[in-house]
Amino acid sequence: MLNNSNFIDRIRLPFRKEKELYSSLYQVLGFYPRNIDLYKQALMHKSVKKRNEKGRPLNNERLEFLGDAILDAVVGDIVFRHFEGKREGFLTNARSKLVQRETLGKLAKEMGITDMIVRNSQATSHNSYLGGNAFEALVGAIYLDRGYGACMKFMEKRILKQLINIDKVAYKEVNFKSKLLEWSQKNRVNLEFRQLEQSVDEHNSPVFVYQIFLEGVEGCSGKGYSKKESQQHACKDTLQRLRREPQFIDAIFSAKTNRTKMEEEPVSVPEDFESKPIEEQPVADVPAPAALLADEFSLDDITANPREKTREEIIAEAEAAAFAKA
Repeated sequence: MLNNSNFIDRIRLPFRKEKELYSSLYQVLGFYPRNIDLYKQALMHKSVKKRNEKGRPLNNERLEFLGDAILDAVVGDIVFRHFEGKREGFLTNARSKLVQRETLGKLAKEMGITDMIVRNSQATSHNSYLGGNAFEALVGAIYLDRGYGACMKFMEKRILKQLINIDKVAYKEVNFKSKLLEWSQKNRVNLEFRQLEQSVDEHNSPVFVYQIFLEGVEGCSGKGYSKKESQQHACKDTLQRLRREPQFIDAIFSAKTNRTKMEEEPVSVPEDFESKPIEEQPVADVPAPAALLADEFSLDDITANPREKTREEIIAEAEAAAFAKA
């Protein structure tokens, strides 16, 4: 067994040379690295274009791949034990929210990981995924340096205990596109996404602009560094308009009424055409704007502050929606 004095002797020299890095990593991880080279690589963005002695690229992409897999296993384990009795669909959704790029990116920024990344600012594309990728790479480095148990301890003690409220994240509705699609399908409203623009920014990163149309009525537009991101932004703002602007809803359902009238207009047919009577189908009532806002559409689950409610209230409200179709 390695005694404490021998261990200190082993880390003393590199600690003196790289005291700042060791100190920064300790603040992030809660422990000192054993193999500092792994963590250096985890913080090395590909834009630096560094290579090892064999001429192979030296960056954090491979550690990111490993960390992604480890995170899925660790967070899946935590979610499974935390939400006892919940079904597979709920557990999968909760895990995906905890390990999605947006969540990891916010963690990386809050913990100072983003500032530690070594990168070429001129060649680096937009950093919306930069921090999240580095976070995954660090998890991969922890796994290789200290094992699965250390990764579990890091996520439980450092992340979920101090930085993330697992109940708040698991029960919070964050997929605005899914929410808008659900609303449009429920109310039989035609929803269309139109790409208005595709360009590049000053870092040569692609930029997309999408706009939403509901029954041909212009909704909001969204800008992002991917089609998904731009559509999410457009959906979020359109949902807010549906909630706050009754006249917007009136315009949508007025356009829907005009469309359905045109579709129901009789079509002339040849005299010798033999038709068979068909059963009448009930036509769904068009919901009044007030009812629509009160019952069929609400952003309470997205904008409500969980701190104003107890954990039991959050779970009770969310379970009704989570398992409504189960």
